Amino acid sequence: MRHRVAFRKLNRTTSHRLAMLGNMVSSLLEHEAIRTTLPKAKEARRVAERIITLGKRGGLSNVRLAARTIHDKALLSKVFGDLRDRYAERPGGYTRIVRLGYRPGDSAEVALLELVDRPAAEEKPEKAEKKPKAERSSAAEPEEKKAKGEAPESEAKPRKKAKKQVAAKAEEPKAKPSKARATKEQTGEKRPPTRAKKSGKSK
Repeated sequence: MRHRVAFRKLNRTTSHRLAMLGNMVSSLLEHEAIRTTLPKAKEARRVAERIITLGKRGGLSNVRLAARTIHDKALLSKVFGDLRDRYAERPGGYTRIVRLGYRPGDSAEVALLELVDRPAAEEKPEKAEKKPKAERSSAAEPEEKKAKGEAPESEAKPRKKAKKQVAAKAEEPKAKPSKARATKEQTGEKRPPTRAKKSGKSK
């Protein structure tokens, strides 16, 4: 018989279990919603509601009692400030558990633990209107050319002109040879062959 046996042990030692629940409650008060397994959510709910009740009562002694579980001063100021004003007229029941089904892998039942009356999440900005394909292609062409290292049409024209000038210079007739060189070619004079220097010592 389970007489006088309260709460869940969650297959953990006492110190481990208390530390885990304290961390879960701190995350719940910070983000106002956490996702965990159903047994853990039920145990964390009990601790979280007790902390919020201490915040509603106020006073230094209650701050010290809450500090046993929550070790973050910013969260303590939130409990004794924002949450106190939010739940001033609510007599308990500050959290909600929503079952989310079973987790793949170990088939553990998952639940969402959240604070009641929490502010709604900010809506995402609407997507920009889609441009027609013709505008997209015209706008994307110069960017693609820059990415490839090519210049757009306005920058490509002067390069073409430069290429034409180079080609015209190449087609011009070559300069006439000098007079001295012409006379040498006519007389048929040739330079005597130079002898290569012998390397090494003579025997």
